[in-house]
Amino acid sequence: MKVKKEIKNGFFIFISIATYFLLMEFLGLSDIFYLRLVNVFFVIYAVNDTLRSRVSHGKRKFVPNILAALTTCIIGVVLSIVGLLVYSYMRGGEAYIHTLSESFLFGGHPSINMYCFSLFFEGIASSVIVTLLLILYYNDKFIAD
Repeated sequence: MKVKKEIKNGFFIFISIATYFLLMEFLGLSDIFYLRLVNVFFVIYAVNDTLRSRVSHGKRKFVPNILAALTTCIIGVVLSIVGLLVYSYMRGGEAYIHTLSESFLFGGHPSINMYCFSLFFEGIASSVIVTLLLILYYNDKFIAD
């Protein structure tokens, strides 16, 4: 059975982001906020690969390509949030989340669930932005109707 490109690239997003954040934590750089923004490049690469693959296989309809790009992103976001949830509980639960929230944009002391919920919506928003940017980039290769 052949695995769809969207699923492969969703797993690529998860594996690359998880590896990147574990490496940042191992090197002691996890408190530098701007290094956390590098993960968008993993998402751009994976979504671009999905769209490029679909275009090269003759799938040129606009809406199915948007849905494929969003599916890739959503798989990556959901797996990353689940990974963060598991990793947070392995590292001490609420105490670990409080060390993360000090260097992030949260006010107060969010719970693990609130932290993951907020990151889920942030991930979905960035997924939509990346999808729209890459769809505009590939715009001349798509058929509207």
